[in-house]
Amino acid sequence: QVQLVESGGGLVQPGGSLRLSCAASGSIFRSDVMGWYRQAPGKQRELVATILSGGSSVKGRFTISRDNAKNTVYLQMNSLKPEDTAVYYCSLRRGTYVYWGQGTQVTVSS
Repeated sequence: QVQLVESGGGLVQPGGSLRLSCAASGSIFRSDVMGWYRQAPGKQRELVATILSGGSSVKGRFTISRDNAKNTVYLQMNSLKPEDTAVYYCSLRRGTYVYWGQGTQVTVSS
């Protein structure tokens, strides 16, 4: 099976930065689509960014990157705002099946 373990969440002041990490274990393929979602209280889970293969991609204030050698996906979050407060989930999609991490809390508050 695939296991996704997230880390890096915490409390940060508005305008600050956080770097989330998602370490994937098991049989990981480059064709697997990995990404980050977030869910705030009372709201549906929403997509933050996805990445198919290695490299990085800028998505607004966030940058998603994937290190295939380490089977790790990162989410660099800059210029954080209070509305970014949510539980952030790492995901891996293989076909129609989606694996989820346990989520890590990100709180942006002064």
